[in-house]
Amino acid sequence: MSDTLTLPAEARERAGKGASRALRREGRVPAVIYGGNEAPISIHVEAKELARQLGTGHFLNSIVEIELNGKKLRTLPKDVAFHPVSSRALHADFLRLSADSKVHVEVPVIFVNELASPGLKRGGVLNIVRHELELICESDKIPDDISIDVTGLDIGASIHISHVMLPAGSVSAITDRDFTIATIVAPSSLKSEEGDTAVTAA
Repeated sequence: MSDTLTLPAEARERAGKGASRALRREGRVPAVIYGGNEAPISIHVEAKELARQLGTGHFLNSIVEIELNGKKLRTLPKDVAFHPVSSRALHADFLRLSADSKVHVEVPVIFVNELASPGLKRGGVLNIVRHELELICESDKIPDDISIDVTGLDIGASIHISHVMLPAGSVSAITDRDFTIATIVAPSSLKSEEGDTAVTAA
């Protein structure tokens, strides 16, 4: 899984839109920590540090230890609201985690061994239906990504969730169907040739 991130924070004494606007003017981002059968905690964090961590590309799938009043609170970022024009962070939500927590996350999919796929070597196209998988993971075993091997797959092949060996501690959040993750389709040139052949034969 991604390395644990550390985010210093301070308690937010006042709530409301006016107080939040004042914090943003000071280069801070209002946030809240909730869950774990405890009362929510209103906090604020440094905007520049939050932006830096968001820039890692895996912030929302990382454990974030929030340093507050000398204590470290283990959390998972659940949502970040952005300004529609400037794209700066306006507010963040963090889910408090216990040692045995399970979390719902979206994990990126990567495809490997494309040179060992007969279909792709013949000019086929890897048509990715899902770039991320929704998983239920143990909070200390969130994978960085899910690797799918396309060795031996030819044109017309489909990869479903049932074909994927998920890492220990992870299961698919979607259980009512064997959904498609990717297919290998014929290149447009091959489709055109097949179409021309069919017309000629007719």
